[in-house]
Amino acid sequence: MFMGTPAFAVPVLQALHEAGPARGWQVIAAATQPDRPAGRGKQLVASPVKEYALEQGIPVLQPASLRKDPEAVAALAALAPDVIVVAAYGLILPRAVLEIPAFGCLNVHASLLPAYRGASPITAALLDGREETGVTIMLMDEGMDTGPALRLAKTAIERDETAATLSARLAGIGAALLVETLAAWLAGAVAPIPQAELPGEPSICRLIKKGDGEIDWSRPAILIERMTRAYLPWPTAFTTWRGEPFKILEATVVAGDAPAGHVLVTSDGPAVGTGEGLLLLHTVQPAGKRPMDARSFLNGAPAFAGSTLPG
Repeated sequence: MFMGTPAFAVPVLQALHEAGPARGWQVIAAATQPDRPAGRGKQLVASPVKEYALEQGIPVLQPASLRKDPEAVAALAALAPDVIVVAAYGLILPRAVLEIPAFGCLNVHASLLPAYRGASPITAALLDGREETGVTIMLMDEGMDTGPALRLAKTAIERDETAATLSARLAGIGAALLVETLAAWLAGAVAPIPQAELPGEPSICRLIKKGDGEIDWSRPAILIERMTRAYLPWPTAFTTWRGEPFKILEATVVAGDAPAGHVLVTSDGPAVGTGEGLLLLHTVQPAGKRPMDARSFLNGAPAFAGSTLPG
């Protein structure tokens, strides 16, 4: 059985489903979070995992909770899965669920554990300026990403990588690693490794909130530049201009000095003063507009030069 919700989880489910005939398993169901309202019309939207599962004819379950709904747990138990695979599900699995499958619950986690346990490992790695990250296939326990590791795969973080591009890469890495790990695990050929024996110190990353993307111009430019990549596609790094939200989608750090938040014009386009260095803007998105080249925006809004952005 599979449990997952966002786009990151789809390649994992797809790999499991497509590898089934050759590997001797079948995905009997996919659990995902309930449909959520989205967009201006607040229409209910299915998760990417639900959409893929329905396309493939895989039965879908959408419990709102597993901790507070014994009937939902009973429905899972009735399916009698041999193993449960989890990837970015978004709900905590209580002991009653963890004990259902004979081969346990395996989690595809987008970090090299024990670093970045929790909900936002990809964003956290980018914000911290890490040069390397990876995927851990973990045997789940009742803690938050504290179970023993079965396999790990490392990858370098590219200089211009965003949360969107890194998430897509790690999803592919995790999907391939999961298929090979699961086959070996079912064959009894994998020995779990306690996280205390893995390199690195434990760390926890929290759930991202929309307000996390608001820029404080007194911070160093390098930290703000990391925000533009770590918070893309959501919530994006943003400030305000003329009282309206102003998103900064792509930027680089350049040498120079200006008061924090002050916009000046360089030969390469508009730049903003920070607590240390300048942030050269490349792609921006004013309120109600589509993303655009920063120099094109400046040409259409010359008053932007010399203004001071709050924060």
